Amino acid sequence: MRDLLRLPKAHLHVHLESTVRWETLREIGAANGIEVPAHLDGGYAFGGFADFFVQNDLVRTCLRTADDFRRIAREYCEDEAAQGTRYAEVSFTAAAHGERVGDLEMPLAAVIEGLEAGRAEFGVECRLILDHSRRRSVERAWRTLDLARAHEEVVAIGLAGDEAHSGEPFVDVFAAARDAGIHVVHHAGEAEGPASIRQALGDGRTERLGHGIRVLDDPALVEEVRERGVPLEVCPSSNVALGFAASFADHPLPRLREAGLLVTVNTDIPILIGTPLATEYALVRDTFGYDDATLAELARNGVDASFAQDDLKARLHTEITDWLAHP
Repeated sequence: MRDLLRLPKAHLHVHLESTVRWETLREIGAANGIEVPAHLDGGYAFGGFADFFVQNDLVRTCLRTADDFRRIAREYCEDEAAQGTRYAEVSFTAAAHGERVGDLEMPLAAVIEGLEAGRAEFGVECRLILDHSRRRSVERAWRTLDLARAHEEVVAIGLAGDEAHSGEPFVDVFAAARDAGIHVVHHAGEAEGPASIRQALGDGRTERLGHGIRVLDDPALVEEVRERGVPLEVCPSSNVALGFAASFADHPLPRLREAGLLVTVNTDIPILIGTPLATEYALVRDTFGYDDATLAELARNGVDASFAQDDLKARLHTEITDWLAHP
């Protein structure tokens, strides 16, 4: 078996707020007068949605200064480089942070600076996806689009959060995004079923499906997604941790592949569940018995599904070929 840390990867579905090292969060929190619970230091037993919301609230509370945002972005690049990630599209809730700190531009500008520093130091090329909670206002979604238009480092915007809330109120925002040449990527088909996927693919204008695992609930939808070549950003460990799959062995990833769908492997919330990207690939390999050629295929899918420039995609394909050629 080849070293999965050396497999060149694209990482397409990961939330910056859920990558912050616990030690970093503790230090930033202390500097800003916020106590980070001691049990988070060095790892803990993730308890599902309750812990997910607590951690997100804690991160939001701790991150206050431009230096805070720059630091977590640079450290994100360092951690991804250690996993063999060559290219990433990391999600960031920029408008929400900007409103919270009273400066709409600052958090995004600082994150971009941190990613650029990380690229120079660690060689990981990163672009941003600005996400917007389905539970929040359409006005904030428009502000998210304004931020995306102002920064070429942002490749896409999209909806995240509770899929029980329809994407319909936001359709004009995403039509405007596509008209402006900005990609659109929504979370859909994780907690909710085919209806959420159909809305995302239809007037939601999505180009990939964040998660999308419940496409299997509707054979006609499987055929449509396959024929359109819509990539799925599959995050098995996150799905298990949040209760959308009973266990890793029960995860639908193999059935998605068998259905001819374009599956990519991602982490979603790696710091919460203790599963960085190379570990996610190892779990996929060990659980489903995939050989190195199949893992290389999954890595290629990530490259092809990305919004990276063509020359970078070609280079990553060459690197994956080299990995497969040298045990």
